[in-house]
Amino acid sequence: MDLADGLIDQPYDVYRRLREEAPVHRISGPDGTPAWLVTRYEDVREALADPRLSLDRKHATAGTYKGFALPPALDANLLNMDPPDHTRIRRLVGRAFTPGRVQQLREPIRRTADELLDALGEHGTTDLVASYAAPLPVTVICDLLGIPESHRLDFRVWTDTLIAPDPARPDAGREAMADMLGFLTRLLADKRREPTDDLLSDLVAVRDEGDRLSEDELMSLAFLILFAGYENTVQLIGNAVLALLNHPGQLTALREDPVLLPAAVEEIARYEGPALLGIRRFPVEEVTIGGVTVPAGETVWVSLSAANRDPARFPDPDRLDLTRDTGGHLALGHGIHYCLGAPLARAETEIALAALLERFPHLALAEDALRWRPSLRARGLLTLPVTYATRAESDTLGAFDVAKCTDSHLPQ
Repeated sequence: MDLADGLIDQPYDVYRRLREEAPVHRISGPDGTPAWLVTRYEDVREALADPRLSLDRKHATAGTYKGFALPPALDANLLNMDPPDHTRIRRLVGRAFTPGRVQQLREPIRRTADELLDALGEHGTTDLVASYAAPLPVTVICDLLGIPESHRLDFRVWTDTLIAPDPARPDAGREAMADMLGFLTRLLADKRREPTDDLLSDLVAVRDEGDRLSEDELMSLAFLILFAGYENTVQLIGNAVLALLNHPGQLTALREDPVLLPAAVEEIARYEGPALLGIRRFPVEEVTIGGVTVPAGETVWVSLSAANRDPARFPDPDRLDLTRDTGGHLALGHGIHYCLGAPLARAETEIALAALLERFPHLALAEDALRWRPSLRARGLLTLPVTYATRAESDTLGAFDVAKCTDSHLPQ
C-alpha cells in the first residue's frame, strides 16, 4: 500500500506517516499522473516562495500533467501565472481585497448573516452548509462583483460540480464549465453596456482603458474571483463550526470571550483549513526539496494541511487550541501567491461564527457520521446537520461584538 493511500478519508494520519517516513514522496496525483508531494513545514514554506517552482503549465514536461482543464477564456488566471503577468493582474484587482476595503464590508456581511439565521427560525434542524455556510459567501462575493440574485443558485451548482466531480456524470464538469463561461460572457457584456458600482464594472473599465488586461485575462479574473471567493470561504466556515462543536471546551471559551474570535479563525484555518494542497508547481530547472532531487518539469504538490500539522512548527499540532500562536500558518498560502481574498475570507468566517453563536447558544451536531467532499481541491463537508435553539431571555452570556473583531492585527 502506498504511503499516500487514504489521503481524502484520513488526510492527517497519512500526512503524519509521510512527514516521518517520506516527506518528499512520489505519488500518483489526482489526475492519475506522477507527482511529488511535500509535507514538512519548512519544505512547504520554502517551496511556496521558490521562484524556480512555476505555476505556468508550459513548464510541465509533456504528458506528465493533465490537471483541471479550463477553456482558454478562463485559463489566463492568477493560479496559472508567474511574474510579470501575475504581478500586473494582482495589482489591478488587489485593491478590492485590502483589509481597509474589507472592513467596509463587515456590516453588510453581518446583515446577510442575520438574514440567513432569521430564515431558520428560533429552533429546529438544518444542514448548516446549505442554509448558512454556502449562501453567505455566495451572497457576499456576488454583491461585490455585481451578479444578479437570480443567477446565484446556478453559480453554486456550477461551482460545487467543479470542486467535486461526480464519477457517475463524466460530462457534468464540462457542462458546468460551458454554462459558467456563457454566463460570464453575457455578464461582462452587460457591465460594458450598463456599468454599475461593483468590482466587475471597474475591471471592465480597466480593460477598456487599455491597462494591459486582455479579454481572456478579464474573463479569467472574473471566474477566479467567483470560484475562489466561494470555495475557500464556504469550506472554512463549515470546518470552523464542526471543529468547535467537536471541541466543546474551546467553544465555551469562545462564547465567554468573543475577543478570541480572530485568533480562533486562524487556529481553525491551521487545524482544518479549506485546502489540503497548494496549487501545483513545475520546476523550471532541477531543484532539491527536503534533500530530494526533483527534475525540471515534473509536478510538485505542496501540502498546506500537512505543513500546518507539523509538530516541528506547531507543538501538539493535532490539538485545537484557540490561544495558540498560529503565526506563520500556511492555510491561505505564502509568498507572492498568498490568497488574494484572505482578508475577506477571514472577515466572513469571523462574522459567520459570531452571528451563529450569538443567535444559537444551543447548537449541536444532529448526526455523527459526516461526509467530506471527495476532493483534494477543497477540504470541506458535503453537509453539516445541526440542531439549534435561540438564546433564552434569562441567558446572561455576553453577545459577540463584531466591531471588535477586525483583521487589522492579523498576519497578511
